[in-house]
Amino acid sequence: MWADELFIWDFVVDTVFEDIIEWFYGQLIGFLSSFFGMMGNMGAEIFDLVWVQGIVHFFVYLAWALYVTGLVVADTWTQWSLFGQVLILIMIQLGGLGFISIGIFLSIVLRRKIGLKERGLMQESVNTLQIGGMVKLAKRIIIGTAIFEGTGAIILSLRFIPQYGLFQGTWYGIFHSISAFCNAGFDLMGHTEQYSSLCSYAGDWVVIGTISTLIIIGGIGFIVWDDLYRKKWDFRHYMLHTKIVLVTTAILIAGSMLLFYMMERGNILVGMTGSEKFLACLFSAVTPRTAGFNTVDTAALTDGSKFLTAVLMFIGGSPGSTAGGIKTTTLMVLLFYVVSNVRQTYGVEVFGRRLQDESIRQSACILTINLGLMLAATIAIMVSQNLPMSDVFFETCSAIGTSGMSTGVTRSLNSFSRIVIILLMYCGRIGSLSFALAFTRSNRKPHVQLPAERITIG
Repeated sequence: MWADELFIWDFVVDTVFEDIIEWFYGQLIGFLSSFFGMMGNMGAEIFDLVWVQGIVHFFVYLAWALYVTGLVVADTWTQWSLFGQVLILIMIQLGGLGFISIGIFLSIVLRRKIGLKERGLMQESVNTLQIGGMVKLAKRIIIGTAIFEGTGAIILSLRFIPQYGLFQGTWYGIFHSISAFCNAGFDLMGHTEQYSSLCSYAGDWVVIGTISTLIIIGGIGFIVWDDLYRKKWDFRHYMLHTKIVLVTTAILIAGSMLLFYMMERGNILVGMTGSEKFLACLFSAVTPRTAGFNTVDTAALTDGSKFLTAVLMFIGGSPGSTAGGIKTTTLMVLLFYVVSNVRQTYGVEVFGRRLQDESIRQSACILTINLGLMLAATIAIMVSQNLPMSDVFFETCSAIGTSGMSTGVTRSLNSFSRIVIILLMYCGRIGSLSFALAFTRSNRKPHVQLPAERITIG
């Protein structure tokens, strides 16, 4: 019986799926060829065509979920039926864990052989440092995800069921747990007020505490999970990567909470109790990296808080996680490099270890590419539309960091600006460096180097 099921599965995968993929690929290539061919003749007017706007609307409604970015143009509860919400949730899960991780896990369940190619793809997907142990890591990722999301769903359901009933309360618990863990930022609270997110639960310790915990766990990365699982509480024996991620995450959360309180104590925090102020500052420090929920009106924040939020969205979470951004390790590697140059030390030393030069070069590339893309997108949108610079800057940071927080500008963007935002989210999700390398040819390095010459810096 089991052999028959495997035969049927192999037939479906090898024959049917391949035919579907080939057909879809052919249709996509044909569409892109026609699209760009028409662009050369029609110019910017092509963005006003009905079918182009239809494609744009499809992406702005659904790609948000696949890129785990809650930067929506329509309220999820108001716009989508139960079927649509389930579809969004599936795309959030796929976008958060990655197709490779889920595919390898299905191969494990079906007892299919996992070759070196699949293990290499898994290594690139979760940004592990070694190719060994990929199968065990995939199991831990899926099982850990199920445990965390399941626990969060149970806690949230117990809170929502008395308010919304058994079915709706359970669905709300499952949806918001997965959305929080995958750092997506989608919510179903539009029944109170559209685009209100979690504002109605601003002072609720159960809801805010659970969602904040899920965001942090999902944002530290699968590599850190695995290291913590194997070494428990022995901080000294953690990998250097784990140490940097944990310390940086703690500093960013604590420091951001303090800064939010200092900048908002005379603004949105006025009239709140001590408990509500703490939760507001905590969630404002956690959600930009890069969940996208909010418990306070983002548009009502001071300019300083908006800028701090934009910086946090740009930084994002950690490598190999469900979060976006340039990542915490990128930031810290560059900061350590600056400190080492100021101190004139030999190499970059952190926690008794020396960082590789390759890590420094990659960090510099990622920061430069992300910053360049964000600034270019900001200028392009401002050229296309007359919008406040601060709001556009906030939206582009949210898009490239796959955060999803918004001041409300996204819903007023035209087709061209939405395409720019979609491309930013795509770059932010797959990684800016990977996106840039896709357009470069891997030529062999020359055996002879040109003469070096110094230039003045600074």
